Amino acid sequence: MNILIIGGSGLVGGNLYRELQKQPFVQKLLATHISFPVPETVFLDPLVNMSPEISAAPWDVIVHTGALTHVDRCEQDKELSYALTVQSTLNLLQLAATSNALFVYLGTDYIFNGENGPYAEDDAVDPLSVYGLHKLEAETAVRQYKRHLVARITNVYGAEVRNKNFIAAMLQRLKQEERPEVKAPYDQYATPVNAADIARALVLLIRDGAEGVYHLGGTDYVSRTQLLQRINVYYNNRIHIQAVSTAALGQAAKRPLRGGLLSGRFMAAYPHFTFTNIDDYLKHT
Repeated sequence: MNILIIGGSGLVGGNLYRELQKQPFVQKLLATHISFPVPETVFLDPLVNMSPEISAAPWDVIVHTGALTHVDRCEQDKELSYALTVQSTLNLLQLAATSNALFVYLGTDYIFNGENGPYAEDDAVDPLSVYGLHKLEAETAVRQYKRHLVARITNVYGAEVRNKNFIAAMLQRLKQEERPEVKAPYDQYATPVNAADIARALVLLIRDGAEGVYHLGGTDYVSRTQLLQRINVYYNNRIHIQAVSTAALGQAAKRPLRGGLLSGRFMAAYPHFTFTNIDDYLKHT
């Protein structure tokens, strides 16, 4: 297979690139970046013309991991959010159509309202924020394309060059501060998932030519404060946690409070797959 990863310098894209490098079914593998280059990526802005290296290749699979993921910024700059999340997806779908490639899209639990999560694939959607609305609009376009695979994910963590994800950022602070103080919501729940697990799961789905919608959520169902408490177990309770309500944070965008994803469809297809949990990750960091 010839596989193109959009957003290969990010958390999920980088992990997927490294996992696909090991696979014998991959003949050609190319990953892109837009603002943060790493040695294995090439520049691509999906909003402008594609380079010949990308547009001329007959891709079997295109994996789109990119979007504007800063939820509050999406609320404040709707045009930018639309461009980076929706328009980029529409442009890449046109590229996929030129070679009838399987289009793999990374979705989110922010398309749900968070009233009764964690959610299954067929649950009704009701996004609360601009980010959620635009992710849903992009996903809807993907699902209208003939060959699509939507993998919804949430609260992704793991090893990352920039330490942007919540757990990695917290571990970085622990290296720099003796007793960091963190304000975190006690009423915002999700199913955090390791990017390495997402990569392993995507490899199986891509290898087998799977199509449709799959949820890839971790086995923990925790609030942000509970997540910090879990980190504290391994770091001598050094984090001073100030538990507050989501409303008290005064964020620009609404968050789904009872979010998270149920991975039942994926586990039915791959019953021997094991999702690691937060403790598994923290024990080895």
